[in-house]
Amino acid sequence: MKNDFVLEASLRSDLGKGASRRLRREGKVPAVLYGGHKEAAPLTMDHNDLFHHLENEAFYSHIITINVDGKAEQAVLKDLQRHPVKPLIMHIDFQRVSATEKIRVHVPLHFVGGDVAPGVKVGGGIVTHNMNEVEVSCLPKDLPEFIEVDLSNCALNHSIHMSELKLPAGVELVELAHGHDLPVGGVHATRGSVSEEGGAATAEGEGA
Repeated sequence: MKNDFVLEASLRSDLGKGASRRLRREGKVPAVLYGGHKEAAPLTMDHNDLFHHLENEAFYSHIITINVDGKAEQAVLKDLQRHPVKPLIMHIDFQRVSATEKIRVHVPLHFVGGDVAPGVKVGGGIVTHNMNEVEVSCLPKDLPEFIEVDLSNCALNHSIHMSELKLPAGVELVELAHGHDLPVGGVHATRGSVSEEGGAATAEGEGA
């Protein structure tokens, strides 16, 4: 079941770096809501509320309701700036969405079945992740919170490619649509096992 995310925001008229610094001192975050064939709207949001939502992985790939001075807008997270050292949100951007227009959003990958993969149980390999997320294109109603990567049948030195992922109805991968069938993960031999095999082969050769 999908989560429901609701943010409270207010329009801000005081712009610029100095105004943004003042907002942060007051526990607020400067934000921008753009797109949807409307003008960009500079906003301010509560830092602690926003920080709490950002701890949930689903927040990054979910349709978010933003109440701007009481008026609800539907949007997705597009850009986030964090402080390089402190646990602070410096700025955040949201893009409005329309129920009838496709959006492009990065969705996390969830890897499952690695513990029972033949390449791990029999071959002694390890699970490798080439990607942690993929960019999808779909209508807002079809946006998945994550895409599952099933490794349960993965043999040693085998990779799962984008074309092998099971996608929800109405969802397509942007890279795949451009002809790029990239690997997302798989099971591969460890360096130790490779060197041991190589050493054994050398020893056999010398013995011969």
